[in-house]
Amino acid sequence: MDDPVFVIHGVGNRDQRGFAASVAGLQAATGLTMVPVYWGDLGADDRFVRAALPARPPTPSDTGTGSGLRDTQDLPALTVPEAVLAGAPAASDSPPANPWGQVEAAARERLADEERHAGTGLRGGPQHVTPDEALDCLAEEWPRTEWLRHTDDPVLLFETGRALAQVLIDAEDFEGDAFGSYDGLRAGDEAEGRLRVMLRHRLRDLDRVAGAAVRAAAGRLNDTLRTRFAPGTTRFLGDVLVYQRHREAVHARVRQAIDSVDPGLGRTPGRPVRVVAHSLGGVVAVDMATATTPLWTSSLVTFGSQAAFFHACDPRGGRIQPYAGEEPVVLPPSLSRWTNLWEPLDMLAFVAAGVFRLHDGTAPVDVCVPHAASTGMWTHSAYWELPSVAAQISTAMTTVP
Repeated sequence: MDDPVFVIHGVGNRDQRGFAASVAGLQAATGLTMVPVYWGDLGADDRFVRAALPARPPTPSDTGTGSGLRDTQDLPALTVPEAVLAGAPAASDSPPANPWGQVEAAARERLADEERHAGTGLRGGPQHVTPDEALDCLAEEWPRTEWLRHTDDPVLLFETGRALAQVLIDAEDFEGDAFGSYDGLRAGDEAEGRLRVMLRHRLRDLDRVAGAAVRAAAGRLNDTLRTRFAPGTTRFLGDVLVYQRHREAVHARVRQAIDSVDPGLGRTPGRPVRVVAHSLGGVVAVDMATATTPLWTSSLVTFGSQAAFFHACDPRGGRIQPYAGEEPVVLPPSLSRWTNLWEPLDMLAFVAAGVFRLHDGTAPVDVCVPHAASTGMWTHSAYWELPSVAAQISTAMTTVP
């Protein structure tokens, strides 16, 4: 085959020279003649999107306040964002299954373990409390927690139970005037017993630590998403919006690149083109190949692309019918073969065979390319340098139908 392979980039590409270098590297890896098709200058203007992003509110360590020790019995209530409260501590959208029961079981296990090793456990008698009395006290306080009562994480609940049991175990080391009466679990007329206060404070302390840990983790995750993943996601969304509004301009740019090689390419079944496309470029390629006046395509390779996802959500039009959820949509003969590559950690990649069938009744070939640890977590742009991608392109473009 003497005609070149046309390569269409995807979202967020604003570096024409860098894109040309990536295509040159792919050409060297496949041995195929390739022509880059650049349309990034038509994409979204993302210079000012940070003005629309919410900032993380300052923490006490940021402002230099709130770091002193407090000598009060009542701890300040946490102001918990509803979204974080609903999603961060809990592992599911359903209410936790008896979290206090899990805490109580862990506490009893810890007390029983202490009794086995020390041969005593909590001592009885008029000045000492039983485990049941102590746990009843904690059960009354549990609904007042801000964070712990919302979690269903078994490890966190287990460690909370053990920590509360340790308060009772440690209290056994104090006697008489050194600690005061333990009988105050029943909250007498004059004042609460000191053990009751101690248990309540320990539970609130654990609750505050759990909340601080979740907020710290959520803050770091939020910063990571915004600084590392948000630019790529923002450009993806921006370019998608621009393409939806200015599809004709992008198609014209692709047609211009093809015409610069040969104006007859892609206009008839006898002169089809071969196309490699990344990300939104794959959507562009499928849209053009299935348009009312199609770009006749003999072989298409997409990677990290969303054509099937977009069509399932919003029918693309042209010569293809909407997807009704029962049978795959049959593509016109203007798209002969289609190999679709996706990477396991690429959240912007979708499979095609569940939505489409080629005109001859076969399915597009979906291929999962292996994840390379060197690519990190944001893998949407990693395809260009993966040997497995180059091998799949070489096979698809050199196989005679």
